[in-house]
Amino acid sequence: MAYNITLIPGDGVGPEITEATRRVLEATGVRFKWEPAYAGAAVMEKEGTPLPDSVLASVRKNKVALKGPVTTPVGTGFRSANVALRQSLDLYACVRPCKTYPGAPSPFEGVDIVIVRENTEDLYAGVEFEMGTAEAKELIDFINKKKGNVIRADSGLSIKMITESGSRRIVKFAFEYARAYGRKKVTATQKANIMKFSDGLFLSVAREVAQKYPDIEFQEALIDNLCMQLVRRPQEYDVIVAPNLYGDIISDLCAGLVGGLGLAPGANIGDGMAVFEPTHGSAPKYAGKDRVNPMAMMLSGVMMLRHIGEVKAADRLEKAIADVIAEGRSVTYDMKERRDDPSAVGTTRVAEAVIEKLQKS
Repeated sequence: MAYNITLIPGDGVGPEITEATRRVLEATGVRFKWEPAYAGAAVMEKEGTPLPDSVLASVRKNKVALKGPVTTPVGTGFRSANVALRQSLDLYACVRPCKTYPGAPSPFEGVDIVIVRENTEDLYAGVEFEMGTAEAKELIDFINKKKGNVIRADSGLSIKMITESGSRRIVKFAFEYARAYGRKKVTATQKANIMKFSDGLFLSVAREVAQKYPDIEFQEALIDNLCMQLVRRPQEYDVIVAPNLYGDIISDLCAGLVGGLGLAPGANIGDGMAVFEPTHGSAPKYAGKDRVNPMAMMLSGVMMLRHIGEVKAADRLEKAIADVIAEGRSVTYDMKERRDDPSAVGTTRVAEAVIEKLQKS
């Protein structure tokens, strides 16, 4: 049996790390029928959108996708194709494991944290008003009339939306994930002491959901304090559930604890559909240079294998990657003590080294 998987190479370094990941996945012996679909900046020129309907249709049909990073301009241009994909398919749970592997450039040992990030609302919902527009002025006037002159006329506005239903399903997902993978604790992070009607809602729902999982420890943590605790005692955390923006930030923070974004996989999961992709961006300046670490995407492939029930193949692939990291020979520059280490290898060689380990397992 071959699994039908949508394959989205992305842009920048996306096609290179996607190809490396495709090769190692096939080397596990699991059979795949890849259906290519294209999204990102290059597609924008041809299709007029970075996320054509054909991509969404392919994921809806196959239910599972492996996706490389795509470029999103900072401050200007089209909205993030990543955010649009998650919202269009209602992939409400972003799962980002951060785990230390022996040999990785990390100051810590024994870190194994999973961030479960709400993926569809909060400040990333895209409800924004540009400074100086009639819409912004109307909203500012309305708020100032209700609350006093609290917003200046030269403001740009973004609306922070936290819903009861969105909070309930992401917290439930976090507890169900913890139970399914034998995890012991879920920490709900927020800033409910300041944002009482948005983050406060998230926290109150988390407390309610936690009561239904007495077998799993529940902890509350203010986001600022959590960041401090993570860089001091990350081993004390297990599953962290967070609203969208906080989850995005702490997943990068936790990636830094375990060796960097080159080791940070991810999945975007909804009811019946899942898209697996690395946490890092497209790094267009490195495109075509065979230089970037493909392990974050390979580890996303490990997550995909577990998702489709190929647990043994997932374990073999993760061990092969871990063995390559531990040996420290066939790794990219970001995995070396010095980034200018001349012994660093390229993307293709990392894939070859992982395949060699798989063939011996």
